[in-house]
Amino acid sequence: MLLFLWWIAGYIILVSGGTNPPLYALDQPNVARCLDYCHLKNLRFLLCVDADGQLSHNPYKDCNRGFCKAEDFELEYETDEGKEKRINRVEKTRVGQKANLRDLCLNERGIPIRRRCQIRNGNRVWQSLDHVTCRSAPELSSSINLLAVKSPPDMISQLSNLLTQTQEKLAAADVFSISEIFDSLVKKPERNAAVVGDLMKICQKVMSTDNETLRVSADANATNALLSNFEDYLDELSPTILKLNTTIFANSTEFTFHPLFDMGVIVLKTSELRVFFVDPEVRNVSGIVNFSGGNMSHFEMLHLSDNEEDIRAMKNLESAVFIPEKLWTQLKRKGASYLVFKVYTRDSLFVETEEEIKRRPTSNVISITIPGLNDTKLPGKLPFFLRNAKANETQFEGGCGYWNYETWLSDGISTSGGGSLEASSHPVILCHADHLTQFTFLLGVSKMQAGLDTNEDDHSLDVITNVGLTLSLLGLLMIFITAAVFKSFRTLASTKILLNLCAALGLQLLFFLILSQSHLLEQLEQSESERCTLVGAVMQYLLLVVFSWMFIIGFLQYQRYVRVIGVNHPRHYILMSAVAAWTLPLIPTLLVVFLEPGSYRPNNSSMDYPILCYPSGYGLSLGVILPIGLITVANAILVGYISWSVYTALFKRDLIFKQLGLFVLLFFLLGITWIFGLCTYFDFGRIFAYLFCLTATLQGFVLFLYFIVFNKENQRAWLGLCCNSSKKRNQQTIQMPTDSILQGLSHSSTNSTSI
Repeated sequence: MLLFLWWIAGYIILVSGGTNPPLYALDQPNVARCLDYCHLKNLRFLLCVDADGQLSHNPYKDCNRGFCKAEDFELEYETDEGKEKRINRVEKTRVGQKANLRDLCLNERGIPIRRRCQIRNGNRVWQSLDHVTCRSAPELSSSINLLAVKSPPDMISQLSNLLTQTQEKLAAADVFSISEIFDSLVKKPERNAAVVGDLMKICQKVMSTDNETLRVSADANATNALLSNFEDYLDELSPTILKLNTTIFANSTEFTFHPLFDMGVIVLKTSELRVFFVDPEVRNVSGIVNFSGGNMSHFEMLHLSDNEEDIRAMKNLESAVFIPEKLWTQLKRKGASYLVFKVYTRDSLFVETEEEIKRRPTSNVISITIPGLNDTKLPGKLPFFLRNAKANETQFEGGCGYWNYETWLSDGISTSGGGSLEASSHPVILCHADHLTQFTFLLGVSKMQAGLDTNEDDHSLDVITNVGLTLSLLGLLMIFITAAVFKSFRTLASTKILLNLCAALGLQLLFFLILSQSHLLEQLEQSESERCTLVGAVMQYLLLVVFSWMFIIGFLQYQRYVRVIGVNHPRHYILMSAVAAWTLPLIPTLLVVFLEPGSYRPNNSSMDYPILCYPSGYGLSLGVILPIGLITVANAILVGYISWSVYTALFKRDLIFKQLGLFVLLFFLLGITWIFGLCTYFDFGRIFAYLFCLTATLQGFVLFLYFIVFNKENQRAWLGLCCNSSKKRNQQTIQMPTDSILQGLSHSSTNSTSI
C-alpha cells in the first residue's frame, strides 16, 4: 500500500512539472535506481533515478544500455579422463546480449553455450554458468568459433579458406558459429563486394550439410539467421556489383562468376546456389530461367515483354521468374531500380522445426528481392514458374508456397488452374504472388488415406521391407552354400543360371543395405554430386542385371514347359547368356550417366530420412521403368502361357496343388512381383505398395524354399551329409524344383533336366 501511494505521488509530481526538469518530491537516497526496477520495466511511469542522476519514470533506457566488462572465468569440461576445470573468457558485451565463449563450450545437443550480460539486483553482471558442464569441441569447430569471437576484418576470407581446405563435415556448432559471423558482418556499416564470392562458397558448404545437423542448428535459429543475413548483405551490394567495370571475383572450383555487362546482368554461381543481379534499364532484362538436364548450369535471361505461356512452354524448364513490363513500370514509381534473384536447388537452409511437417518443397526455391522497394505489397501479380515434381498429384496436395522463416505458407499466392486439375497435371506450375520472399512448389509429405496414419504407414512398410530383405539374403546364402557343398548341384546347367540370378540379386540387396548406412558412403572421397551419381548408377545397373537374368530364365522356362520337343540350346549358351545379362544393362545406365547425370541427384533432402540417389525424370522413365516394365510384362505373359499350357495338358484334381506350386515359383522366379511396384509408381493405390514390399523383398527366400527346402533330393543330400550317411546318397543328382514339379505333373521319369 505504501509503495502504491509513493507511485501516485511521484506520478502527480511528474505530470505537474510540465516541461520543467522533474522535482525531487522525495529524498534522492529513498528513490531506487532505475536498474533496480528492470524486472518491472513494463510498468508505466515507474519512479526511479536514471544513470544521470535525474528522476525518471521510464527505466527502459537504463535497462537497455551499458556493457558487461570482459571477464575470465572457470568452466568445467568433460574429457576422456574425466572432468577438468578450464579458464575461459568473454569479451565486452552490451546488456541483454549474449557473448560467445573464447573456448567453445557445447551442450548435450552440440550447440554452443553463450553467456548473457544481464541486470541483477541493480547491477550489470554476467549470467552464472556454475551449473554448466561443457562438451569439448573438435578443432574445426574451435577455429570457426574463434573467428566469431575475435571478428577480424578479414574473417569472411579466413572462414572461406578454412571451410575450403577442410574435409570434415560441419557440425551444428559450426553452422551456429557461421551464422554469428554473418550477423557481425551485416552489423558493420561498410559493404565490401569482394567478400561475395566467399559468402557464396560458405553458404554452399552449409547447404551440403546433412539434414539432422541442420535440424539441430535450426532449433537455435542458426539457419534462419544465416539465410536472412546472407540475402540482406547481397541485396545491399546490388548497386555496387552491377556498376563494376572489372571483375573482382576469381573463379574457382567452388564458385564461378559470369559478368554480362552488355545485358545489365551479373551472375554468381556455386553447384547449388545461383545469384542474379539485374538492371532492367540496360537491355530490358527482368527475369531468369533455369533449365534442368545434363548441364545443370544452363540459364537464360527473360525480358519485360516476354509472355507467360511462352515461358511455361520452354523445354526442360526447372524454375523461372520475370517482372512483366506493366508491373515494372509501377515498381519504378515506388523507387525500384534493380532486381536480385537467388535460386536454391536444395531447400537445406529452409528448415522447419515442427515435429509434424505437412508439406515439403519439391522444386527449386526462388528468392526474389527488389532493393530500394520499401513497400512489401506489390502493385500487381508477380509470375514465377516451378517444375512440378509429381504431376499426378491432386490440387489439394500441391501448390506454391513461401517461406516465413518458420514454415511454408501459401497466403497471397495463387497456383494456376484454380480448383481444377490443370495445375497439378502440367509439368511446369505457374504461380502468382503479391509480395516478395522465397518461393517454392509444395507437396504433401505423403498421400493421406482415410483412417490411415502416415507415420505408422511408412513405419510398417519399412519393417516389412527390412524383414523381407533379411530373409532373402539368408536364403540366397543357403543356395550358395548348397552349391559349394554338393558338386552334382553346382555342375548342372540350370544351377549355373540360377547362381547368376542369385549373385545379381544378392549384390542388389547388399548394396541397398549399405545405402541404409549413410555414414559408410560418406567415407568415399568424391564430392556429394559425384557420390550421388555413382550410387545411383550402381543401383540402376544391378536392378537391370537382375531383370535381364529373369528375362533369360523366363525364355528358357517357356522352352521347357511349352515347346518341350525339339529344343536345342546353342553351344556355350550359358556363357552367352551371362555376357548378355551382365553387359547389356550397361547401355541404359551409361546413357543416363553421360546424358542426364543431374537426374541422379534428388530434388531435395529436406526430410529427416535420407533420399536415395536414383534416376529421376527421363532417366527414371527411360532408363529404369521402361526396361523393367517391358521385361515384367513379357515374363507375366510367359507365366500365364506356361501355366495355361500345363493346366490344359495335365489337368487332374490331385495335381492342382502342384500346378499352383509351379505358378507361385514362376511368379517369384521371373519377378512378376514388380507389377505391384509399377502400380505403386503410377499411383494406383497404397495397397500395391504393401503388396510390393511383401512379395518383391522375399524373392531370394522363396527361391531358397523351392530350390532347397521343398526339393526332396536336396533334403536327402543335406540329411545324408548331416547324418554321415553313405557316399552314394551324398552324391545323388540334385534336381531343380521346376524339374521335379513338371515330372510330378506328368508322372514322367525322375531324371533331371536342365533349363
